[in-house]
Amino acid sequence: MKRLKYRALIESMTVEEKASLMSGANFWNTKAIDRVKIPSIMLTDGPHGLRKQGGKADHLGLNKSLPATCFPTAATLANSWDRQLIYEVGQTIGKEAASEKVSVLLGPGLNIKRNPLCGRNFEYFSEDPYLTGELASEMVKGIQVNGISACPKHFAVNSQEHMRMTIDEVVDERSLRELYLEGFRRVVEKGQPKTIMTSYNKVNGTFANENNDLLQDILYGEWDFNGVVVTDWGGNNDRVAGLKAGNQLEMPSTNGITDQEIVQAIKNNELDEEVLDDAVDRLLGLVFTTQLHDQDTPRIDYEEHHKKAIEAAKRSIVLLKNDDKILPLKHGNKVAIIGDFASNPRYQGAGSSLINPAKLSNACDVLGQSGLSIVGYAKGFKRMGGKNDRLLKEAVTLAQKADTILLFLGLDEGSEAEGVDRVNLSLRDNQLELLRSLTEVNSNIVVILAGGGAIEMPFIKNVKAIVHTYLSGQGSAEALKSVLLGEYNPSGKLSETFPIKYSDVSSAPYYPGKEATAEHIEGIFIGYRYFDTVNKPVLFPFGYGLSYTTFAYTDLTVNQHQVSFTITNTGAVAGEEVAQLYIQKQDSSIFRAKRELKGFEKVSLEPGESKRVTMILEERDFSYYNPTIHDWAVEPGAYDIQIGSSIQSILLQERVMLTGDSVSCEHTKDQFPHYFSGHVHEVTAAEYKGLLGYEPPSPYWDPKQDLGLNDTIAQAKYKNALGKTIYHIVLFFNKFFEAVNKPLLANNVYFVLNMPFRQIDRFTGGKISRKQILKVLKWINR
Repeated sequence: MKRLKYRALIESMTVEEKASLMSGANFWNTKAIDRVKIPSIMLTDGPHGLRKQGGKADHLGLNKSLPATCFPTAATLANSWDRQLIYEVGQTIGKEAASEKVSVLLGPGLNIKRNPLCGRNFEYFSEDPYLTGELASEMVKGIQVNGISACPKHFAVNSQEHMRMTIDEVVDERSLRELYLEGFRRVVEKGQPKTIMTSYNKVNGTFANENNDLLQDILYGEWDFNGVVVTDWGGNNDRVAGLKAGNQLEMPSTNGITDQEIVQAIKNNELDEEVLDDAVDRLLGLVFTTQLHDQDTPRIDYEEHHKKAIEAAKRSIVLLKNDDKILPLKHGNKVAIIGDFASNPRYQGAGSSLINPAKLSNACDVLGQSGLSIVGYAKGFKRMGGKNDRLLKEAVTLAQKADTILLFLGLDEGSEAEGVDRVNLSLRDNQLELLRSLTEVNSNIVVILAGGGAIEMPFIKNVKAIVHTYLSGQGSAEALKSVLLGEYNPSGKLSETFPIKYSDVSSAPYYPGKEATAEHIEGIFIGYRYFDTVNKPVLFPFGYGLSYTTFAYTDLTVNQHQVSFTITNTGAVAGEEVAQLYIQKQDSSIFRAKRELKGFEKVSLEPGESKRVTMILEERDFSYYNPTIHDWAVEPGAYDIQIGSSIQSILLQERVMLTGDSVSCEHTKDQFPHYFSGHVHEVTAAEYKGLLGYEPPSPYWDPKQDLGLNDTIAQAKYKNALGKTIYHIVLFFNKFFEAVNKPLLANNVYFVLNMPFRQIDRFTGGKISRKQILKVLKWINR
């Protein structure tokens, strides 16, 4: 019998009471059992700031939350490559959560950026699992120092928003381990989170929250996770199967519907009561160690936290181009500020991460008070798209009066959000038209971009400078002012690759899949692992970012355990450099990326100053996952240890020899020619089948099959008149809200299209009953 920490308490409870703890009391709280003195605790959103709703609760941000400090999103913070900074951001967010008696903060998000169109990429750190795992671990540590729990999410392979509640992510074992699970492994082992949230999707045919391979074998078994697994909100499929796999807490409340399923399964001998007892024991451990009393809640200085938000934004802004050293701005230059984002900032994402900022300024006001010679502001374009000749003309007229134009462009709130993927990598046509018109009257244009990720830049040769703020939180305007004026030397480096055009992306032909499945045909070749391996030109490479100073790298010493080198600031101003360590295997007998990130350090240097940097290497840094033996292995031979300022700027290199392991991988060049070359756009069906080890399931829904509880409203378009009507009504409201410039509402309606019928009774707390849903399905299936 398994040793339970709270055995005596558990034995004093009825089966019904124990089962009741396995789902929420409401949208954000666990259930209390007063009879045995078990309190309720609160879980709430918080990837880049506390989102505790003050009124009626909802998951997608329809109702306003309490004021909190809005920090840069994970995609932004990742560009800092700064472990200590991200720890401090986590610590600050966790402190605000503790002040509101929130026991579990639902974040950080650390899914891998398989494709730049993913609508939720702004919440995720990187395309690289090493960088993701290192940074997310620091955020977890920072949050949990406050005595509460972080909740890394979404475990696992949540690579898209398209059909996210039903899609089957079909991915081979090696790619799963090396890319999609590795960041989570680092977080579990280094950050030791007390909770983890499962994803909505299936992984290789089984829903993530009831996937024994992911939960029992890997999370609990290999990684020795000792915390609680919680579903994403509405992410439960089969409650008993989930409990058996190791998913303790289902959220939100289902008004006891799924609790009864657990009780009935025990009565029918379909579930061992010891499984329930173990789940209750884990949950009680979370409840009793994160319960917050009045004396535990800290006081918050929001002004001090705003300063921290500014600092985080400053260190995360990336300078992408700076021709003729147009930046920092010269004193006395006449400056025109153009673009809607200057006065109405885009500083955060949308959906469950929508923060109500405690304080917020805009670039127009901040720059206007900076001492710059501002000749005026022009809106320039309609934010949500559409032609407006008056706005365009006003901007062009203003541009003629200025020496330098600060042009604020970016992605609007409807372009990227939870629940919907991006349509393309382009800015809106009216923004591009404005830029073209401005170049005809003024060549000194500094483009300032806002948005959660990569965009195409057909204009890059026509502007002098490009500054990418990403989504920098409530301190974005002050941070940008510091960078533009040279008060702070930009130090951000891209944590993802910017392609020249979307079709260059390795997963572009396969993303986001069809209807039923998302096939990861590109395998391990995502992001720089693809571009670098096949020498595909990019707009900006992984790890790239400019500075107002220069750095020199010298004196590399290497062995298989430790790497040391010296960095010197050779310029005239203080700055910070992100040194990156990559490992490249020579003459590999397996297919693999040309090189992979395995270390980094951010170093601050005064002019002329030098510092010695040391990085430690572990065996895992040289390993690949061998699907033949279902374990990690080190290939024997030569490995080049490379130090650079980006993946395309390797400045130092030394070789080490490893004896490695005797085991070999069965994948041969004859069998997998396109994986060995990296040209994954050309992978054949036979190669992909061989990589998976089985015939992939059909990517399409079967329109002849009756709809069931696991099917979606979107599938009703294939059924009778009632089904088609329901589908088109929902679609109508989606298009209507888009037309009236309500992007958040439009995206939330689109979310409903992808919701399985099984979630309707659970999301409505039984107001729409399972019996009523089954009746509607019966009518649709006639």
